[in-house]
Amino acid sequence: MGWIQYAVFSAFALAAADFCVKLAVGKLSNSIAVLLYGSCTFLTGLGWVLWQWARGEPQYAQMSGILPAIGVGIAFSGVTLGLYATFGAGAPISIGSPVIRLGGILLASLAGLVVLKEPLTLRYVIGILLVCSGMYLILTR
Repeated sequence: MGWIQYAVFSAFALAAADFCVKLAVGKLSNSIAVLLYGSCTFLTGLGWVLWQWARGEPQYAQMSGILPAIGVGIAFSGVTLGLYATFGAGAPISIGSPVIRLGGILLASLAGLVVLKEPLTLRYVIGILLVCSGMYLILTR
């Protein structure tokens, strides 16, 4: 499977996560919500490791990969907590979710440029301007 199919799957999963957060807000505390999120993530990861181990696929870990992976867990826990807080404060999903996601896209994209030294092209600049325009239009609707 190519990366586009994985990206489409991830987009659907992300949308479902935002929608589920909106449905759950106010029905459990944010701490319980993050605990449930973390438990599901842990069990999914454990299941995947055990499945690959049972199939004889090698399991390995280098410190240069462990620390960023822990960062992913911390960051997504922060995203989950932020979503609960955002929607708990009354943000509609049709505004809160795009602002959070587009803001994240902008910041990750800038990190790619600055930290990873990825190329800056005219198409990229136009894309960033469109993202910024989209955020402005969503916020001022």
